[in-house]
Amino acid sequence: MGAPPGGTRVAVVGGGISGMAAAWFLRQSLGDDAELVVLEQRDVVGGHLRVAEVAGLPVDIGAESLLARRPEAVELVRAAGLGDDVMHPAEAGAGIWSRGRIHPMPAGTVMGVPSRASSLTGLLTEQEVAAAQHADEASAAGVLHDDDIAIGRLVAARMGRAVVERVVEPLLGGVYAGHADELSLEATVPALAAAARRHDTLAAAADSLQAARGPAGGHVFAGVDGGLGRIPGAVARAARATVRTGITVRELARTARGWRLVTGPRPAPEFLDVDAVVLAVPAAPSARLLRDVAGTAAAELASIETASMAIVTLAIPVASFPEPPAASGFLVPPVDGHTIKAVTYSSVKWPWLGKRAGDVVVLRASVGRYRQEAELQRDDAELIEAVMTDLTVATGVRGRPVDARVTRWGGALPQYAVGHLGRVRRIREHVSALPGLAVCGAAYDGVGIAACVAAAQAAAAGVAEDVRDGRVRIES
Repeated sequence: MGAPPGGTRVAVVGGGISGMAAAWFLRQSLGDDAELVVLEQRDVVGGHLRVAEVAGLPVDIGAESLLARRPEAVELVRAAGLGDDVMHPAEAGAGIWSRGRIHPMPAGTVMGVPSRASSLTGLLTEQEVAAAQHADEASAAGVLHDDDIAIGRLVAARMGRAVVERVVEPLLGGVYAGHADELSLEATVPALAAAARRHDTLAAAADSLQAARGPAGGHVFAGVDGGLGRIPGAVARAARATVRTGITVRELARTARGWRLVTGPRPAPEFLDVDAVVLAVPAAPSARLLRDVAGTAAAELASIETASMAIVTLAIPVASFPEPPAASGFLVPPVDGHTIKAVTYSSVKWPWLGKRAGDVVVLRASVGRYRQEAELQRDDAELIEAVMTDLTVATGVRGRPVDARVTRWGGALPQYAVGHLGRVRRIREHVSALPGLAVCGAAYDGVGIAACVAAAQAAAAGVAEDVRDGRVRIES
């Protein structure tokens, strides 16, 4: 295929990591002559990757790690010129705050599903462990028969409700801020779903995945010195894209020569005509923009619900803790009724931050779950107080933080309900029928950065091929 025709212009709607990654991949596919325009509604780019100062220290107030075992995100970070700043977390264990004490994270689990029920001893009572092992082994042969099922319902049926409430729920909640009884096994832990079809017990399915990983080694996660919030800007610069912030795209329409985006106030609309469009915004705004051009896809997108949450970042003197934190943090089962759902000791987890933190501990607590937005209605001072109360009970910390910051993320986490993969497949089928149009973002294949980058790459490849082949133009 030849070079794109002169004057090629592509718009990316959304300036989060998905949008910036799409712009970078478009640059690689379309070359230096293409004009790439990124339109972002907020005043700053980055989406859920953002750095702010707490106690004079740069800290991530959104996502704070990326999956290193998948290559997409790390490779993009290196391509954007931040390769020397890629860092890995300290080898500090994590825990689960359950029934009044912080237990070490059980070894040999897959999203909380144990390969051996005995590994949950301590976190679960002896009776709960025995019941989990017996129920799994006594169940009928074959774990998974349906096309999809909620992971919590499957684990409860095979291993008992205690395994769901005390292990699976806090792990899933830390990723999706959702509920295990509603989240799709196929969408959240596809490897476990595949293994469950090959084995007679759920423990055997989890064990097969542990064996496939081989001996422990290599880094699972990575970060960036100075925070992941540095990535979107670096990617934008590497993509050599024109980034326009404070721009809301109100309408999307097909034209004879490509696509038209309508921005600006309704009394004085502005128009941007382009050859192709990548929608890299959440499900709700994507549904709104697609309503008139791909109604079926819009309806499917509109059915994807989201969870809101908040990150409470605190800087607390080391001397306020009975002992300086040595673990990277802990998760919290919602069944115990606490405000916090997870705590990360950022200055322990990330050596680059620990070196700068001096005599303070920088930590972040997550608050809020799907359909529990009432917790987030409290003002910042009340949220900080609630988090400090939980921390005092969990760790014995006393005194006050020297600095604090509350960051609210409304509708930040899409909920992958049962049947999510089928919904995504249908959305893409309808969108791909329109040349020069593609979608990407956390609503589709995964909420992690690596998954978002992979989806952006696929979206960029699709529209770039349409542009090169001249399929975007109806008129000759």
